[in-house]
Amino acid sequence: MKKYKHEIEDDRCKGCGLCMTVCPKNVLEISEKVNSKGYFPVCQARPEDCIKCSLCCIMCPDVAISICEIEEKEETVA
Repeated sequence: MKKYKHEIEDDRCKGCGLCMTVCPKNVLEISEKVNSKGYFPVCQARPEDCIKCSLCCIMCPDVAISICEIEEKEETVA
């Protein structure tokens, strides 16, 4: 089974909230921390609820959100 991770590039995000409006699981919220450009970026408040649907990635005008496949190390049986 493939595994994926959800990443937000804080310095690319301007906190517009468009991704929050399309998230079917309400995973995203505006962060309380300011990024290097002076914006409050979005953060994954409930990452365990994320279904990796990629709607947030598609909606983000700044291409700040990505969902990437995690490469698993193959376990060898001795």
